[in-house]
Amino acid sequence: MDHHCNVAYDPRRAGPRDIRLAELLGALSHALDMTEGQPEGHCVRCCWIGVRIGAQLGMEGQALSDLYFTLLLKDLGCSSNAARICELYLADDIAFKRDFKTIDDSLAAALRFVFTRTGLKSGLSERIRAIVAILRDGGEISRELIETRCHRGADIAGRMRFPDAVKDGIRALDEHWNGRGKPAGLAGETIPRNANIALLAQVVDIFHTERGRCAALAEVRARSGTWFDPALVAAFLETQNSLDFWLELKRPDIQDRVLMMDPALSSARVDEEYLDDIAAAFADVVDAKSPFTADHSSRVTLYADMIAEEMGLAEDHRRWLRRAALLHDIGKLAVSNQILDKPGKPDADEWASIRSHPAHSRDVLGRIAAFRDIAPVAGAHHERLDGKGYPSGLKGDEICLEARILTVADVFDALSADRPYRAAMPVEKALEILEADVDAAFDGACVAALKAGLARLGTGAAVAA
Repeated sequence: MDHHCNVAYDPRRAGPRDIRLAELLGALSHALDMTEGQPEGHCVRCCWIGVRIGAQLGMEGQALSDLYFTLLLKDLGCSSNAARICELYLADDIAFKRDFKTIDDSLAAALRFVFTRTGLKSGLSERIRAIVAILRDGGEISRELIETRCHRGADIAGRMRFPDAVKDGIRALDEHWNGRGKPAGLAGETIPRNANIALLAQVVDIFHTERGRCAALAEVRARSGTWFDPALVAAFLETQNSLDFWLELKRPDIQDRVLMMDPALSSARVDEEYLDDIAAAFADVVDAKSPFTADHSSRVTLYADMIAEEMGLAEDHRRWLRRAALLHDIGKLAVSNQILDKPGKPDADEWASIRSHPAHSRDVLGRIAAFRDIAPVAGAHHERLDGKGYPSGLKGDEICLEARILTVADVFDALSADRPYRAAMPVEKALEILEADVDAAFDGACVAALKAGLARLGTGAAVAA
């Protein structure tokens, strides 16, 4: 496949092009699947399962719509506890999250999970210290991790203009019917129904995907009255009896089917301002993954826009580029924090994983109609003019202007912010490094525009620091 971005922005093709909210978020939900270590389409399949349960219960109209978006976006906060998981369990956060979803809440299962997942690549004494700490503080650790994820997810849903029913459903995803869930220990009818349906749909999809229909049915029945409202389990058992339920769930075009459900067809049209809000919200998901990337996407967007303005790009062109800047690192959701936050030099496998993230960004954005045009730009933000960049080794005119702008903005922020392996550099030093690599890595006009933009602000050091 040709990944050149030598022709990028086209005002005739830019913009949302009459896209529905459900279509946009259904495609973006695949980024959440990556972060949770789930097979592609997990959130979409959960949406199919949960809406069928809701319809069986007689839900309709706004109530069914709120359930639909709770299911698609249930993992919005998933990136926010990744760094903490790596720190506490000395483990790959993505594999950890994937495997954790298959255990029940018995002590035996929890202990087995801790012993078989904690610190497998660490020294013995370090591993033992971690296990002892987890066994001592396990309940509080679990509550903290879930609270971080659920509250961050609800906050991001609010930024995306969703009502309280959706935010509350995301916030209470891990509450259990018997009151032994997290983070608030809600029980029975105090748990929002959308949340309990979403948890039920999650368990169904995970066990069905990994172990088949019988395993999914057995798991749901076993958790009725403990994890799940028995009335929801009864509704699920009734709806899964229909001939099409399991067949539809296995279809490769399940996303198309989910987009034909009533809540999708009646969902809002996404205008330019709403598209900006959604891009900014998903940038928050990306930046929440590591303490070293907090606000990175927002700062890169600021610098890219500053360069674009200095270079005379029109406002609609700059708006398009801002979206590419906000979402350029969405592929990092597929990379473990064990690698992203590593203070030392990455080994060969780790470096390969890091180098894959722009391709992941390109692929995720490429499947979304409203963001397809920015996918080549996001995918090229680590390319170099001399062809020594990654992931595609583009060189010279194969790299479009927008990608050149984004590259300079991204590297400038990386240099002028703290990283796991070094402290932030002074602005002047960061600019010197960029200028030293002009024509090899960076476009000289873009570097000059960044320098001019910072100088024109008059507070360049304060803004960039």
